[in-house]
Amino acid sequence: MLTPLQKRTAQAIVNIFETGSVLGDYGNVTVIKGDSGHLTFGRSQTTLATGNLHTLIERYCQNPGARFSERLSPFLARLAACDTALDHAGHLHNILRATADDPVMRETQDQFFDQTYWQPAEKSADGLHITTPLGLAVVYDSTVHGSWKLIRDRVTNDKGSPDAAGEREWITAYVEAREEWLANHANKVLHATVYRTQAFSRLIALGHWGLDLPLVVRGLEISTATLNSTPPGCYDGPQPGSRPLALQTPLARGLDVRLVQLGLSAHGADIKADGVFGQTSAARLKDYQKSNGLPASGVADAALIMQLLA
Repeated sequence: MLTPLQKRTAQAIVNIFETGSVLGDYGNVTVIKGDSGHLTFGRSQTTLATGNLHTLIERYCQNPGARFSERLSPFLARLAACDTALDHAGHLHNILRATADDPVMRETQDQFFDQTYWQPAEKSADGLHITTPLGLAVVYDSTVHGSWKLIRDRVTNDKGSPDAAGEREWITAYVEAREEWLANHANKVLHATVYRTQAFSRLIALGHWGLDLPLVVRGLEISTATLNSTPPGCYDGPQPGSRPLALQTPLARGLDVRLVQLGLSAHGADIKADGVFGQTSAARLKDYQKSNGLPASGVADAALIMQLLA
C-alpha cells in the first residue's frame, strides 16, 4: 500500500497527463475530433461514450447539496443514451465548467475516480506484486487512459511476470511496449499521447521509483505546496451581486463572473463560462441588454446580475 502522499503524487502525474494540472481541472470540458470517447469532463476526463460521464453526473445530482443539480438533471437521459449530439451542447458544457466551483462536485469526482480507476489499478498491481509507487502510477495511468490488460499480457508473454523479470525491469519493458503501441495505433489521436510514456521513461531513468517529492513532470512541479493549493479554475467568490461587472484591467474573475456567463449561455449566448470577464463577456452582455430593451452599457449591476441568475 502506498502512503497517502505517494498516492496523491501518482494521481497528480496522471492529472498532469489528462488536464495539464497537478490537482486536475475539475471543470475541464474537452471534445477532440476523432476521439471515440466524445465529450469528456472533469479531473480525470471521464467520457460520454463509456457511460461514465452519465454515472458521474447522476451521482452528483443525487446529492442534496449539489448546487447545479436542477440544471444538469434534464440532461441525464441523453447522457445515459450516450447522445453524441451533446458534443456540441454549449450550454451543457458551461454548466459542467461551473460545477468546478461546487465543493460537492469536486468531492464527487474524487470519490468517483478513486472507485473507477484508482482502486482497480491498485488491485491489478497487487495481483502482479507491483509495489513501487512509480510502478503503481504506470498501472493507474493505463487504467485511466486505456490498454492496461492488452499491454500487460504482451509484456508478460515476452518477459514473464514481474516476479520473474523483476518489477523494475518489467515496468520499464511495459512502458516501452505501451509507447510503441501508442505511436503506431490505427487511431492517430493516440499518437500524440506518447508524452505519457515518455514522462514515465524519464522518471525511470532518474530512478524516481519512490516518487519522492519534489518532482517535475512535463514542466510542472509536484510538491507538498502544489498538492495543497487551490485547484485551477475553481472560484469560491465573490458572491453574485456583491460588485458590478464590466470590462476592466485586470480582468474581473470569480464565481460571480462565471454565473453571469452561465446566465448569458442559458439565454443562447455563444460564450464560454470560464469565470473571466473579457471582451467576449462584455460583447455578449451588451447583446443581452439590447435584446431586453436595456442600455447596452456592457456593465452588469446587481439587479441585472440577479436577473441573469434567475
